[in-house]
Amino acid sequence: MKGELENGFALVRPPGHHAEASAAKGFCIFNNVAVAAQYLIQKHGLERILIVDWDLHHGNGTQNAFYSRQDVLYFSTHQFPHYPGSGFWNEVGNGRGEGFTVNVPLSVGKTDDDFLFIFRRLLYPIAKVYRPQFVLVSAGFDISAGDPLGGMEVTPRGFGALAAEMTRLAGEFSGRRLLLTLEGGYNLTELREGVKQVLLVLTGMAKPDVREPKITGAVEKELAPVFKVQKKFWPVEL
Repeated sequence: MKGELENGFALVRPPGHHAEASAAKGFCIFNNVAVAAQYLIQKHGLERILIVDWDLHHGNGTQNAFYSRQDVLYFSTHQFPHYPGSGFWNEVGNGRGEGFTVNVPLSVGKTDDDFLFIFRRLLYPIAKVYRPQFVLVSAGFDISAGDPLGGMEVTPRGFGALAAEMTRLAGEFSGRRLLLTLEGGYNLTELREGVKQVLLVLTGMAKPDVREPKITGAVEKELAPVFKVQKKFWPVEL
């Protein structure tokens, strides 16, 4: 907030996004990103914070913390059906917070291109309108190919591409203010390599992936309900 740093990565354990306001859950004790968002609102007076959650599991705790609010927009990609069972595409917030929760439930097998497509075609247009003042990321590496708890196929290169998308968002909309915090990741080799690629991007030591992602017709069909419901709130096109 002082402008001395552009970004940071909190290498913390345990993860946090399942933790509710009054209960630990799913390996999580304190909800790190939720606490950070509330701190930014209370201590720094921010009015628009974007939380991007690319962990394998849906961040039920984060969603519930801000489900009726506009000052935090929660965007989650996650394997579905899977623990904790929440995060269907029709969960969009309620009351004043309606439209400020974006859930992208995904079947197994999603690749670098699939995630990059979602971030560019869905997340970016939403962020362009919302114009967050700070970007927080629940960076889960259990979407890695070979993670024992999941079925996704993201490579270290893919994590670098996702990090590049986050730096682009922060650069355009939040004065480069970007903070990632470690969530899940249970294959230690893939965790190490994924985090490494993210750090290389954050420090400017790796070039961003600028190729145009390609998705299959099956993935496009799977994403159609998400785009349809979000089109009610944001200018998104599949």
